[in-house]
Amino acid sequence: MAAITINGCTKVYAKGTSFEEIAKEYQHEYDHRIAAVLFNGKIRELMKTVKKDGELSFITFTDNIGYKTMRRTAIMMLIKAVRDVGGDKNLKTRIEFTIGTGYYCTIKGDVDVDDDFAKKVSARFQELIDQKLPITKKVYPLDDAIEIFRKQGMDDKVALLKYRRSSEINIYKLEDLYDYFYGYMLPNTSYIEDFKIDCYHGGLLFTLPTRQETGKVVVSEPREKLFSTMMLSSDWGNMMGIDNVGDLNNMICEGRINEMILVQEALQESRIADIARKIFKRIDVKFVMIAGPSSSGKTSFANRLSIQLRTYGLVPHPISLDNYFVNRENTPLNDDGSYNFECLEALDVEQFNKDMTRLLNGERVEMPEFNFITGKREMNGDFLQLGKNDVLVIEGIHGLNEKMSYALPAESKFKIYISCLTTLSIDNHNRIATTDGRLLRRIVRDARTRGASAKKTISMWGSVRAGEEANIFPFQEEADEMFNSAQIYELAVIKPFAEPLLFSIGKDEPEYYEAKRLLKFLDYFVSVDSSMLPRNSICREFVGGSCFKV
Repeated sequence: MAAITINGCTKVYAKGTSFEEIAKEYQHEYDHRIAAVLFNGKIRELMKTVKKDGELSFITFTDNIGYKTMRRTAIMMLIKAVRDVGGDKNLKTRIEFTIGTGYYCTIKGDVDVDDDFAKKVSARFQELIDQKLPITKKVYPLDDAIEIFRKQGMDDKVALLKYRRSSEINIYKLEDLYDYFYGYMLPNTSYIEDFKIDCYHGGLLFTLPTRQETGKVVVSEPREKLFSTMMLSSDWGNMMGIDNVGDLNNMICEGRINEMILVQEALQESRIADIARKIFKRIDVKFVMIAGPSSSGKTSFANRLSIQLRTYGLVPHPISLDNYFVNRENTPLNDDGSYNFECLEALDVEQFNKDMTRLLNGERVEMPEFNFITGKREMNGDFLQLGKNDVLVIEGIHGLNEKMSYALPAESKFKIYISCLTTLSIDNHNRIATTDGRLLRRIVRDARTRGASAKKTISMWGSVRAGEEANIFPFQEEADEMFNSAQIYELAVIKPFAEPLLFSIGKDEPEYYEAKRLLKFLDYFVSVDSSMLPRNSICREFVGGSCFKV
């Protein structure tokens, strides 16, 4: 028998009792499904069993770990449903990227992906839920695991495991499907509460409930510009022969990484030049508005865009919306009493519009500068007057929000959305979340430029993400152009900078589990020396050595 303490009360269970059985006893106390448990400070899947005394708490779908566990399990079920409907175990389903609340998935094989196929996959997926099929987990020697995946035609996993340091690997099984997933899984198929599968651009759009609405699916508005930008980046990867981390590692180990870096940088520079050309052709444009979420590389992009604008004879002037912050004492507060620097009301919108209107009318205007130490806006004699070829390159999180620049004529503005939209995948079934790429960028940059610990950056990430959801993402489709700042090689470069910062987080700290997850994630990559990067690379905004003031 084992004594288990839950919510301050101790109960005795027979050793070998599954955590799922215990969770069922307590499920009525929680509004959302229990996805996993925390046992003696370690995360345990529900299919695991009690082996000793300990303290236990529950992780639900509304917790970050529980939510990702749900989505991961649903992806395995989708792969199974596609194979079953297609009647071909060698059909290759690839989880490409997220579009709104859905995953865009492509399918390679002898099958027509149309509305009828999507309906059949949806029906099979529902059958999997109703059948309550078990998902089991078993540890295999690495060589045996590679052979299992080779027989299933999963060459992407074979390539990934080639660089695996561990001699063993966990494999999950759902009926006849064997697969590897980066993270925890649910014990059976009945835990998925809702889903939607649609035919979309020759693939499937697989939508699951959001973390905030775990019981129902919320379908996003169409995001065609974002989709086109993501597909462009995927095409770049295909062109260079890099779809997954295994492909990237092969290129690094074969000594071809320098060529790949130069090609990637050239592709990005070509894209920046194309945006500059479009700005130049719109002769009424005086305000280039750049917005994007945290750690998107906005500063480096603005500098590189400015250089390209100069090749057309334009004279760009950088402007940061941060200089229009209201004085600290007037800044709105969050519910916990902290300052909310990310809402629109944290900026002096009226003054910004007055200044920009005067500049548009040819007047000479003294530009403000915000002093982040004193928390006040200052006037330091920085005057600006726009000539015929002058343009303002304005960067800030509210740049795409029409309320920010309501007084300026539409024809005078050119809006650009920039983000680190990662399209590289660990393998076909394990995508790399865009937020993970940005978080690692920020951890490294904040440690280098602000002396901030990885613990502090991770602890703030939730509020940063909430601000982005409210103030940036709703306006991204209003952009004239989108730019993807993600670089296929960058996580291999960031790895040696991020690892020591993440290792510094102790096991007793709440940020430990996220740090551990990120360390496991980085372990898939072979490192690349940052000295190989060009000095104007966007990646240098985070690892250092940029020729720009970033």
